[in-house]
Order: sequence, then structure tokens, then C-alpha cells
Amino acid sequence: MNSSKPWWSSAVFYQVYPRSFADSNGDGVGDLDGLTARLDHLERLGVDAIWLNPVTVSPMADHGYDVADPRDIDPLFGGMAAFERLVAAAHERGIKITMDVVPNHSSSAHPWFQAALAAGPGAEARDRYFFRDGRGAHGELPPNNWKSVFGGPAWTRVVEPDGNPGQWYLHLFDAEQPDLNWEQPDIFDDFEKTLRFWLERGVDGFRIDVAHGMAKPPGLPDARGDSRVLHHNDDDPRFNHPSVHEIHRGIRSVVDDYPEAVTVGEVWVTDNMRWAEYLRPDELHLGFNFRLAQIDFDAAEIHDAIENSLAATAIENATPTWTLSNHDVGREVTRYGGGEIGLRRARAMAMVMLALPGAVFVYNGEELGLPDVELPDEVLQDPTWERSGHTERGRDKCRVPIPWSGNAPPFGFSASPDTWLPMPQDWAALTVERQLADPQSTFAFFQHVIKVRKERTEFDGEEIDWLDAPRHALIFRRRGGGAVCVVNAGRRPIPLPPGELIAASAPLVDGKLAPDSAAWLA
Repeated sequence: MNSSKPWWSSAVFYQVYPRSFADSNGDGVGDLDGLTARLDHLERLGVDAIWLNPVTVSPMADHGYDVADPRDIDPLFGGMAAFERLVAAAHERGIKITMDVVPNHSSSAHPWFQAALAAGPGAEARDRYFFRDGRGAHGELPPNNWKSVFGGPAWTRVVEPDGNPGQWYLHLFDAEQPDLNWEQPDIFDDFEKTLRFWLERGVDGFRIDVAHGMAKPPGLPDARGDSRVLHHNDDDPRFNHPSVHEIHRGIRSVVDDYPEAVTVGEVWVTDNMRWAEYLRPDELHLGFNFRLAQIDFDAAEIHDAIENSLAATAIENATPTWTLSNHDVGREVTRYGGGEIGLRRARAMAMVMLALPGAVFVYNGEELGLPDVELPDEVLQDPTWERSGHTERGRDKCRVPIPWSGNAPPFGFSASPDTWLPMPQDWAALTVERQLADPQSTFAFFQHVIKVRKERTEFDGEEIDWLDAPRHALIFRRRGGGAVCVVNAGRRPIPLPPGELIAASAPLVDGKLAPDSAAWLA
């Protein structure tokens, strides 16, 4: 690989959802010492970096995305000492650590918000958030028509210190996640302290939650049209206001003091020109592009998603990012049809993703071929379930803990059978232990293709060329390196182009590429 490039430009990041990775103390919830104890798994897999979902102090209304203290580790995950052990152990293995930071909102338990509630209307303490008088004769209606991303109104009315109903505050997510007002300078000052606090402790970068949030339009005008739960579009006044870019330039100016550090933004913006603005040279290093995570296993859709993503990053000459799933997006095995066919397609798509130029994000459990889990109503914990009036089941289905070993739940994840989300009995066949013993397993497959991608110069080069392909198939070549990726999304085996076969997601059929599979050639 080209060593003059930053480490993150072709890195394989592994996303750890810490509640679900490994539990060291038997409380049924994954923690940092559990992750540290399982770093051998990630070293064996061959990843370059970890993206760690939130582990800072939080009441856990949204599993850590409601931050009460951004500069300390929650005792649930083992506290600060456990974090320091993790960073040291990961770095010893050559694995970088990137943390989630949450600049759009705080927890309602944050001292700032508690002070704002106690201070009453008109007080300066309220300026850090969006407190507004209600509409209607007695202020009984919300200040505007905005909805929460999790369902229900984006406003909650408070009881004032005198005991009467009073102002409303804005929360684009749960009521326990009040939005911060970034027009107040002390919001940035405090966020800078947070960034430096972690960078000084050896963190290698940040994934910035809701990176297209933070800035709100003046006057908070009503939204036009209807907004669906967990979705929004580009003309939604709640997100992607142009002044957000000034915030990102400020963040970058801090991170640039640590030349190796990377920022990765969660940017749910569809328009390529507007999405690319976040990747200008003085803003984010990387921006999540979710197109591959939103399509079916279909040759035309795969082609268009890749083309679109490459075109978007090319606008600012930025590095592409690729991901098939995460803690908010259902697992690809299930998305592609479930069962054996879903797994075959998921392995094929992993090869497509890993053959592309740029940084790659693998979600924990993806390397085991885990599917989504149909959970009973009574165990659901995602705030979306309650806020949507039990119409949206939320994201718990793709957050079930990792099965490590044994034949029955909790599969070595915890000493407690009472895990924070229940694990299905039929995952006995998917445990890490079982897969390590099977050279044909999904884990062995991931381990092999990550190693090939890293070691072979055929995967150099920043661009791809599309080659002629049979119907329902795609073939592209890495320009500069020459690796060829073939994916067969049709129903019949197809002939492979000439070249040395270096990897395939499924056995060939009479020398041809089987349906629902992919191959790499040199």
C-alpha cells in the first residue's frame, strides 16, 4: 500500500457496539475490559482501527448517545482505568482507537441542562439549549411542528421552578437528549476541551454523531411535509443548515494539532454537492456515505451506489468510505434475503466493498455472518419503540450480543445468562469458536479477504474502471493496481474474465462464478 497516504485512507475500521461485544464482569452488558480481553479476535481478523460507540457517562436513555459527562467513562463500561487499558492494549497490537462524540445534544442529566431548568425563563443558562415559549393562548402548543427523529414531537414542555407549565425545549431525538445551541460560544469551547482530553489520552480520532446537525435555521421555521421516524430528507429544516460548516472548520482546527488523528462524520445528506461540502480540506477527513447500506443485492443498484459515492467524494478529492451495516442499519444477511442466500450475498458484497478504494467499516458480528434477530416486544429497548407508539420496532434487532463459544446462550459473551438483549439459541453454529475451527466459515473468509486486500499491490490506485459484464453481473478493475472484482447477482453461473483467481466468496461451478457470489482476480 502507498505509505505516503494517511493511515486512515485505506483502513479497515471495525465498529464495536460495546454493550454487545464482550462482558467482563457478568452484569450482562458488554464493557471495555471485555473488549480488551477479545482484542486477539480483531488482530486475527486483520483490522486497522476500532470505532467505539459511546462509552462516556450517560443515563443510557439512548444507549450512550445521551451524554452527561463527555470527559469521563461510564462505570457501566468500567470507568476511565478500563479505557486506558484498552487504548494501551490496542496500540500494542497496532490497532487504532476512534471514539464516538456527540456534539448535537447533551443528556438532560448534564449539569448545564439541570441548571437551565432551575434558572427559569429568560435566564442565561437557558441560552445553551433551545428553550422557547409555546404557541396558543396559554403557550400550550409546541413552538413549531418539528418531529423527533425517534417519533413524536421534537419539543417537551417543562414545569418551571414556580410549579407552573412553562417553556418548551427542543430535542431532535429523545426527550432526554436536548439539542445544544451552537451559537453560544461556550458550547464550542467545551467541545474543544473534550476533543483535546481524549486526543491527549491517545485516542486516534473521532466518529462525529449527527455531523449534519448542530446548526439550526434562524427562527426555527415549521417543516413542510411529513417526516418519517428515523428518516429525513435534504430540505428538512432540522438538519444540514449551512452554518454547520463553520462548526466543522472549528473542530478541524483543533484536530489538526494532532496530525495523525482522523474525523469521520455521520452525514445523512443525499445531494452529492451538499454532502461533499462536509469533506472540504478544512472540514471532515472522512464522511460516511451510506448508499451501499441502503440497496438490495441487485447489479444495477450496486453499480449506481458505487458510482454515486465515488462521484460525491471526487467533488472535493476526498477519500471514499464504504459500509454495509451499522448499529442503526439492519444487518445485510437479513436485508439480502436471510438464511443461506442472505449469507452468500453478504459475503459477495463484503468482497465488493473491500475491492473499492478508500476506508471500509465492518460492524461487529458482520465477520460472523450474523443476521438480525426477531425480538419479543417486551425486551425492546430502543427509544424509537416507545416514542413511535409501538409502530416502529427500532434498531435492537441488529444490536444483539456477539456469540463467542459454547452451545447455548450467552455463548461466552457473559457469565450471566440474562444478557441486556436475549441471544437466539440457533446462534450456536455462528460462534467465534465454531468458526475458527472451520476453514470455510464466514470469519475465515473475512480474515482471508482482508489479508489479501492489505498485502497485494493490485489493490492500490484511487479509482476504478467498469468492464463489460454479463447481464445481472458487475465487473470493475482498480486503476493503478489492477485487481478485478466480479459479482454475480444473477441466477446462472457466469464465466470469469482472464486472470489469476485470488479469492472467491463461494466455490466456482465448473470454473464459473456461481450466482450470489463474487471473485477477485489479479
